[in-house]
Amino acid sequence: MTGNSKSTNRSSSVSESFASQTSYKEFSFGSIDSSHVKLLRIVVLVISAILAFLVRLFSVLRFESVIHEFDPYFNYRTTKYLAEKGFYSFHNWFDDRAWYPLGRIIGGTIYPGLMVTSAVLFNLLEMLTFPIHIRNVCVFLAPLFSSFTTIVTYLLTKELSDESSGIAAAAFISIVPGYISRSVAGSYDNEGIAIFCMLLTYYTWIKAVKNGTVFWSVLCSLSYFYMVSSWGGYVFLINLIPLHVLVLMITGRFSKRIYVAYSAVYTIGTLLSMQIPFVGFQPVQSSEHMAAFGVFGLCQLFALNEYISSKLSPAYYHILFRSIVVFSGVISLGAIVVLTIIGKISPWTGRFYSLLDPSYAKNNIPIIASVSEHQPTSWSSFYFDLQLLVFLFPVGLYYCFKSLTDLNIFIILYGVTSIYFAGVMVRLMLVLAPVMCILSGIGISNLLSIYCKDLIRSVTSSSSSSSTTQHSTKSKKQDQSNTKNQDIAKIFIFITTGMLLSYGYHCIWVTSEAYSSPSIVLSARSHDGSRIIFDDFREAYYWLRMNTHEDAKIMSWWDYGYQITAMANRTILVDNNTWNNTHISRVGQAMASDEDKAYEIMKELDVDYVLIIFGGLTGYSSDDINKFLWMVRIGGSTDSGSHIKETDYYSQSGEFRVDKDGSKTLLNCLMYKMSYYRFGSIYTEGGKPPGYDRVRSTEIGNKDFELKTLEEAYTTEHWLVRIYKVKKLPNRGI
Repeated sequence: MTGNSKSTNRSSSVSESFASQTSYKEFSFGSIDSSHVKLLRIVVLVISAILAFLVRLFSVLRFESVIHEFDPYFNYRTTKYLAEKGFYSFHNWFDDRAWYPLGRIIGGTIYPGLMVTSAVLFNLLEMLTFPIHIRNVCVFLAPLFSSFTTIVTYLLTKELSDESSGIAAAAFISIVPGYISRSVAGSYDNEGIAIFCMLLTYYTWIKAVKNGTVFWSVLCSLSYFYMVSSWGGYVFLINLIPLHVLVLMITGRFSKRIYVAYSAVYTIGTLLSMQIPFVGFQPVQSSEHMAAFGVFGLCQLFALNEYISSKLSPAYYHILFRSIVVFSGVISLGAIVVLTIIGKISPWTGRFYSLLDPSYAKNNIPIIASVSEHQPTSWSSFYFDLQLLVFLFPVGLYYCFKSLTDLNIFIILYGVTSIYFAGVMVRLMLVLAPVMCILSGIGISNLLSIYCKDLIRSVTSSSSSSSTTQHSTKSKKQDQSNTKNQDIAKIFIFITTGMLLSYGYHCIWVTSEAYSSPSIVLSARSHDGSRIIFDDFREAYYWLRMNTHEDAKIMSWWDYGYQITAMANRTILVDNNTWNNTHISRVGQAMASDEDKAYEIMKELDVDYVLIIFGGLTGYSSDDINKFLWMVRIGGSTDSGSHIKETDYYSQSGEFRVDKDGSKTLLNCLMYKMSYYRFGSIYTEGGKPPGYDRVRSTEIGNKDFELKTLEEAYTTEHWLVRIYKVKKLPNRGI
């Protein structure tokens, strides 16, 4: 009996010792200090970074190495100029191929960070004797920076929570569709590097808040400067960081660390940002930046308050405090009002108003509302671009609220504000995706830690019980409870694994189907499942380059301006910069007018060729007829287009129709005639009459007509691009 008792005590002590070594802290993700686990984390992080690069190469594997979309063609053209001519020539470059007859000063109207980054990498590779074309650098830049983004996401999440959360967040962001949409190979746009810059700024800001040192504050300022040089979305950062400081003030968490961090970041960051010519004095003159300045002033008042309270008695301190608050409040408010009235502080821009009031652009600035990226986000888009993260995001928020710190307050503010802005404008899904990954990583890591803890305890308890010869009633009940917890843990881990696998499959599928095909090279599936390639855009631009005079002026809607300039090397009237609403409006008026009126406008603008996009034959829905109402709205938004009324282009029943019931104004306008010229004799589908529009699913209403002021110059193989030459009519006065 005594021997059994000793054995029992020995086994109990061994089991207690083992249990103490396998506590929650020891087995939670991010708390194991084993060198093997650290190595495993490094391996997982490296794999995530490599996966982030590889998953974005679908377009290179499916097509040749091409630039995507519209804006990237301007970025590529300017980067090529920078690499060939040097920075100073690039900075002083006046582009006479754009916005004829106005032209465009490139150096003062762009964010140069993207171009400078590519040029630096190109020159570095040339120094290392790597034979590479600047176009390939541009194509692969966004995938490269997505790998950097994966790493900085890990570092940021690690500071906010722990290493395991950082690994999970890095894995999430490496394949999340909401970020892949702007970082796939060939997507050479500002956002390709801007998300990395944004997260790097947040990471250095968190380190500055955590340590309260000037070193991290300076690094944050430099990261912010890189962000400002890369993307106009920097305004989100310079409002989010002050909001974080303001909330810390309100909640009584303001300290010397916050004072040092924000004062240094604001002063150095503002001075650096003003070195970008396109930004200039906006940080001290525009309304979008006034919140940052106001919080900076509050920081100084807080510091002054701390100093005065330490020097004066309570009675004198309260009198002086009230006086300072009233005086500074009145002076600040009065200064803002006066400076706004005299024009020293510019009002909010239309895009900023659109974020606060989604209906503002539609009612006041149609050029902004016409951009598909500026439309409100549908609920399906959230799931399409984020999938599992939609459900894990609230879990991460819960754990951040559960352990509220200065750092967690920042990520909560980032998450809540980005959800609002992403809902207002679909383009800002790109800003939401990183914080979704961060909070989802925190959420999934904490959940798995809890259930792995239960699983480990159950294993420990079973091991202890098997080594014990006798059990008490209490011990048996505990074993049953542990077994139950173990079963629940196994089920949860199994379900979670399945959901994570589903997330990976969804991300790969979305990337393959939605984000890996360049817009300039279209593809579709035939009845037998084979892929059909429509290369009409490059075909048309090549024709323009080879068959038109070098100084020919091309009129098209602004969507295609960058591509025409970059690929056809011809002068265009308007492009995707959309800086001059009056000029764009004039083009819209020409498209919406009848031939005689349109001819007057085209001669006024010295147009040689007109290019339009037509999808009625192939079923391509993003053609100019579907965009036509925006041309009407923008054309009628200025004084010169006051005669253009949108209602004139609707049928008697108030519908936009291209069939025989369509408006006479529509059926006789220039855009309609250019789109449907000779189309009335074309059979597009079996069993349908000639002139059947496959996009609008109707037979066109005006078939038999001839063009008086234009002649067809070229139509591509699938009729996607049609080019017309403006006739030189005889002098009508003779």
